[in-house]
Amino acid sequence: MPFDLFKFFGAGETAAAGRTERLSRSEKRTAMRVIRRQEAIVRQDIARWRSARLEATRTDEPRQHLLQTLYDEVMLDAKMTSQTGLRISKSQSADWAMKSGDTIDEEATKNLQDTCIYDKLARYIVEAKFYGHSVVQFSFDKNGNPDLELVPRRNISPATGYFYPDVYSFEKEPYRDRPDFGRWILEFCPDKFDLGLLNKATPYVLMKKFALSCWSELCEIYGIPPRVMKTNTSDTAMLDRAELMMKEIGSAAYFIIDTEEDFEFAEASNTNGDVYKNFISTCDEQISLLNLGAVLGQDTINGNRSKEESSTDLMEIVVEADKRQIQYYINQVAIPALESLGIIKPGLRFEYAKATDTERLWNMVFQASAYYEFDVEWLKQTFGMEITGPRMAATNQNEGLKFNFFG
Repeated sequence: MPFDLFKFFGAGETAAAGRTERLSRSEKRTAMRVIRRQEAIVRQDIARWRSARLEATRTDEPRQHLLQTLYDEVMLDAKMTSQTGLRISKSQSADWAMKSGDTIDEEATKNLQDTCIYDKLARYIVEAKFYGHSVVQFSFDKNGNPDLELVPRRNISPATGYFYPDVYSFEKEPYRDRPDFGRWILEFCPDKFDLGLLNKATPYVLMKKFALSCWSELCEIYGIPPRVMKTNTSDTAMLDRAELMMKEIGSAAYFIIDTEEDFEFAEASNTNGDVYKNFISTCDEQISLLNLGAVLGQDTINGNRSKEESSTDLMEIVVEADKRQIQYYINQVAIPALESLGIIKPGLRFEYAKATDTERLWNMVFQASAYYEFDVEWLKQTFGMEITGPRMAATNQNEGLKFNFFG
């Protein structure tokens, strides 16, 4: 069913009243137009990271083009991808509702869940901690369904509040001074001078990549030991023939040499790459501490169940902090914009469901059931129990027993 901007949730009059003060929908699609250019794929190293930091922290006109390009390379790391995705997924999968006062608005909650707005808001708000900021703008597809688009972070300078349509040009625009900022264009920036968690993780990811590259070279050298051919070097014909044979031997299981020649395999390095493995493990541990607050998912040599459970508890604290920040930004930044666009009706508030330990709560209910009565509807919603009615009480001690042990 097409999404009608001015009839959704019955907020047509509110949205239409302010429509004349806003730009048209077609103009909004080009409000933050970015001139995209092909970025060169080059090898990133510590020197480039320092140059990018210097550009992003300049006092006159800081820009994050180089830094955000470096962050895209850092996010290709498997550890970074999995752990950032874990934090985002934990927040996206949490239960939430739109409330009017203390009452849950079921219709508003369902209608907003049917769009992709919440999932993208949660993603961009959590990513703001890693990248340093997220600037998004509303858009609508051809059917009128609402959507959120991320403005490329390399085109944004949160320290100065400038938007650069072309990162290679000096043309700029103060996006926070736009009349549509806060309604069509939203910003999630915990600290405009903070470069994000990725800035702290970058050296570990780069050094990890270098260690993996060196380890790969060691595997090639160690797996294919050097070959030695002894021949008469003063004889040009014999020397050329020996050189040609060494090039063509490849994976052949045989070779033919002269009686005056000698062939043997030299002893390769006796190391097994433990120095690289330990270094990579150290980098992974530091990355995990930055992303989750704990070293999560260790191998079976150093890991155990109690340690994993403790690390999981620490990760949950980090996820709860993400959810509090998401709830703050949605209520303070996103909901006023959604109301002004007519996507939701006024007076709603976003709220996560309170997390409860179901097993512990059931034990408390079971122990208290001998002294107190509980609401049947609450038991159904909390524990998923299908309660049909009270149990019939026995009239005496033995009534209702199908089997008497003492006869």
